[in-house]
Amino acid sequence: MKNEKKAYALITGASQGLGKAMAYELASRKINVLLVSLPGEGMSGICQDLMQKFPIDARYFETDFSHYESVYDVASWACSGKGVFMLINNAGIGGTKAFETATPAYVDNIIQVNIRAVSMLTRLLLPELHQHPFAYILNVASMASFSPFAFKTVYPASKAFVYSFSRGLHEELKGTNVFVSVIHPGPVKTNKEVTARIEKQGIFGKIGLISVEKLAGIAIRQLLRRDSLILPGVLNKISWILMTTLPNAWKLPLLSRAVRREINVLQPLKVTI
Repeated sequence: MKNEKKAYALITGASQGLGKAMAYELASRKINVLLVSLPGEGMSGICQDLMQKFPIDARYFETDFSHYESVYDVASWACSGKGVFMLINNAGIGGTKAFETATPAYVDNIIQVNIRAVSMLTRLLLPELHQHPFAYILNVASMASFSPFAFKTVYPASKAFVYSFSRGLHEELKGTNVFVSVIHPGPVKTNKEVTARIEKQGIFGKIGLISVEKLAGIAIRQLLRRDSLILPGVLNKISWILMTTLPNAWKLPLLSRAVRREINVLQPLKVTI
């Protein structure tokens, strides 16, 4: 077993997209990883590839955060002598639907994964994080955190929670060994479904577009530099200024029209940011 005495970074939603890219970014920095994903997403192969390419240890746990006990199962596994010094809450779900046509299960799943799993897993792992001289929490929100959208009503609201939760916890843990950060990616072409959604939205879907590899590099670099609010790329910084200053009466109809183009084109995503 390589680097047995080293601590681990735990990443949720690690089988694809940003989560997977961050696993490779951390491994390139010789940091051991614990990867969490839905069942049947090839985690064994990813861990083997990481250990072949880098001098690290990589382990995985398969679960579905929409199930109530899953966060407790992950926390128990992660805290069983593995030494977690970094928690990256990346897993999330979303999609595009008119709210009245979304099933209760659809709405509940977004709340369970995007809100409950993030807050509960953080709480359950905090005692472990406090055992290390330096520890980190990175929560993955979205540029959608900064504005409501029609036809994505629950998703941006859930990411607004991630933003607010992260900023509050950062302030609360100031002066301790645990540093809290939140990253707000714009559009990222993580898979075919997401790519199709971005293309369907036109120019608004491509503002701040960035590769997952570059985004992962920014995320880990800025986290280790103790940047508490990460806005990757110049265009996303400009977008943040506009989204936080323009009144909803102006931006909401414009953004909602762009999002509406997705309806009835694709099914909800499994994992997104």
